[in-house]
Amino acid sequence: MIRFRLKELIANKEFEEGRKVTLEEVAQGTGIHRTTLSKIANQRGYTTNTDVLDRLCTYFGVSLDKVAEHLQP
Repeated sequence: MIRFRLKELIANKEFEEGRKVTLEEVAQGTGIHRTTLSKIANQRGYTTNTDVLDRLCTYFGVSLDKVAEHLQP
């Protein structure tokens, strides 16, 4: 299963910048619909496409392994 680390990325950004970061802000910065971000953050087993992953990597300035990880069953 793939586990998305969006909540961790947002928490890290909040810590680094010393302010609250909302899904709406991430949505505006990435062009990804807020509902999609909410599903990535909260829905176990949610699937998405590589374009979304690429946009998240670019927005947070991280590599793919920081956005998602593969968990062994």
